[in-house]
Amino acid sequence: MAKKSGTVYYKQNRLKQLRAFCMTAKTGSISLAAEALFQSQPTVTLQIQALEREMNITVFERRGPNISLTPEGVVLLQIAQPLVDGIEGLEENFHAHFGRLDHGEINIAAGESTILYIMPQFIKKFAETYPGIQIKLHNVTGRDGMAMLRADEADLAIGSMLEVPDDIIYRPSLSYSSTLIAPEDHPLSKKKKITLDNIAQYGLILPPRHLATWRMLEMVFGQHGSKFHVSLEAGGWEIIKKYVGLDMGVSIVSSVCLTDDDELFTYPLDEYMPKRSYGVVVRRGKFLSPQSQAFIDMIDQQFFSEYPALK
Repeated sequence: MAKKSGTVYYKQNRLKQLRAFCMTAKTGSISLAAEALFQSQPTVTLQIQALEREMNITVFERRGPNISLTPEGVVLLQIAQPLVDGIEGLEENFHAHFGRLDHGEINIAAGESTILYIMPQFIKKFAETYPGIQIKLHNVTGRDGMAMLRADEADLAIGSMLEVPDDIIYRPSLSYSSTLIAPEDHPLSKKKKITLDNIAQYGLILPPRHLATWRMLEMVFGQHGSKFHVSLEAGGWEIIKKYVGLDMGVSIVSSVCLTDDDELFTYPLDEYMPKRSYGVVVRRGKFLSPQSQAFIDMIDQQFFSEYPALK
């Protein structure tokens, strides 16, 4: 009987230890982890020390007030975080198996253009299907969205990626053409065929330099021995379309942002540029809540057939 009691005590302690470890790794601070867990700092410290002692490993390197994961800590986090997340979401998962997704929340990171042009139909359908689930949209840059995923501040992201890090899964589900836009009476509108050299004669209005559009255009123009110049940097497709309409330059945008109401000349550039893909972005090894799974299914019903371990 004592052995059984000791086993239960051990398992309960191990869960507390792993929860303390994962929260400390997430926040990068024992004091912040203690605050998030509503525990004292010494309690969190003791739980981590007990975990290290019982497993005969060292999970953090401690340099004064700063801590960082050891190689052993990195591996343990990859194994432990889905387990802790699974326990935290046990009730929701249980009810989800019986088709009862009537509460909870979902945090989605996406850029402004994605939120404006791609997501409304999915958000509307999801809200109508699951009215009890609170949806939180985070309007962030791609870089900030990745940081949110890695810190578990977002369940998933929707966006476009050219380069995919090893710890991230990106599955493109939608694609749109790269399209030249110019004022309706622009000289380019008179040409039957438009080349990159033709476009290079005019200043481009582009999103900020750190975004993916610049890298793509530099690569494509360079491959064709041409070089563009920028007349204006502006954030957001709607702003870019506005200034193109004022004849301050031409631009190359994703066709997803174009509508029948835009009074602009458009010309698809599929001959020169690959289509711009958008899709689901998640952290590899992330435990996905039933709410997240339901939203991903709405966008891409084949996602979990490719990544069954995430389901």
